[in-house]
Amino acid sequence: MKVVVVGQGYVGLPVAMRAVEVGHTVVGLEKSAERAARLAVGDSFVEDVEPAMLQAALDSGRYVVATEVSAAVDFDVAVITVPTPLHDGAPDLSFIVDASTELAPYVTKGCTVVLESTTYPGTTEELMVPLLEAGSGLVAGTDFSVGYSPERIDPGNRQYTFINTPKVVSGLDAVSLEAVSAFYATLVDQVVPVKGCKEAELTKLLENTFRHVNVALVNELAVFAYELGIDVWDAIDAATTKPFGYMRFTPGPGVGGHCLPIDPSYLSWRVKTSLNQQFRFVELANDVNENMPQYVVNRVTLALNETRKSVRGSRLLLLGLAYKKNSSDARESPSVKVAELLLALGAEVRVCDPFIAGLPKQVSDATLVPLSADEVAEADMVIILTDHDEFDYAMVGDTAQHVLDTRRRLRPTSVVEVL
Repeated sequence: MKVVVVGQGYVGLPVAMRAVEVGHTVVGLEKSAERAARLAVGDSFVEDVEPAMLQAALDSGRYVVATEVSAAVDFDVAVITVPTPLHDGAPDLSFIVDASTELAPYVTKGCTVVLESTTYPGTTEELMVPLLEAGSGLVAGTDFSVGYSPERIDPGNRQYTFINTPKVVSGLDAVSLEAVSAFYATLVDQVVPVKGCKEAELTKLLENTFRHVNVALVNELAVFAYELGIDVWDAIDAATTKPFGYMRFTPGPGVGGHCLPIDPSYLSWRVKTSLNQQFRFVELANDVNENMPQYVVNRVTLALNETRKSVRGSRLLLLGLAYKKNSSDARESPSVKVAELLLALGAEVRVCDPFIAGLPKQVSDATLVPLSADEVAEADMVIILTDHDEFDYAMVGDTAQHVLDTRRRLRPTSVVEVL
């Protein structure tokens, strides 16, 4: 089977590698010439795809990287995994539009097109299908199959991978659902069919909105508990012992990545534009989580004031810039926002993150350093933002003058305070 995967990022590349592994012939379409060139020589920029895995796919002769959509000719299945960012609070579906428009002339009778990009309910049927039909002259559901399957990639997660995470699948009609299910059944351990494309699109938004809202709950609880002199972490630990009716969420400096800061807003936008209603839970969660980096900076300011120091001129060591532990992904990272705010206040910001090769441009005035006892000792304050397992937390606790631990990797002491 010839499979075309449009987009070779953190979603598309694992799909492509798995498709090669099970025996399909795969074309990875990547518009970025630079990224395509790296992939073509076995240089993976996706942490869940080891260079050895990429090289094995290339050596098999069943994986090629292309920048031109003409390589999609005669495909059996096409999977669209392009970005869907927000611009000024509104979904930017231009990448889906471009991918669908360019792919349409290569749609033939009997083929299948699946969208995986996160988006609002209705995108597959109302946006992608008309573009495919207009460009191919064929009818979706009659001449070719169409479906939606939300991506569930969790970068850096070694327990739940693309293969063993159940895959939600949907189709435009019964025949499409059968085609989509049959394809993904070759890639993953379990497929989960749902009623239609809109239900599958909503599934993805529900999953991330659930997490977004609950993270906001514990973040706001952490803020108020601190003011009330209550150890919120102790309460969370105690609540976690309940074997039913409770799921553990923990506070932190905010939310990041592509999913939590963005996906719930897709749902909120859809509700607003279609129903003229406010999705109040999402709006409130956005407000709480977006303000957590500022809250962290406020706590840093208060802690420094206690030692008769100001943020301006203080040497601050930030541990972790990625949005989640053991990951190099700094997209929408609250750690980056904390660094940006501290730089604006005149702090000397030093950043340690073994997974990050270079600093984002908005914090380019900071200094990227390796973690060492000297760095910790010389800092006026250490701020733990991303709890990478690689950090030597015992050394930090023993050496630092003062620590603000937003992830509670250290127990509170005279020099350590938690969020």
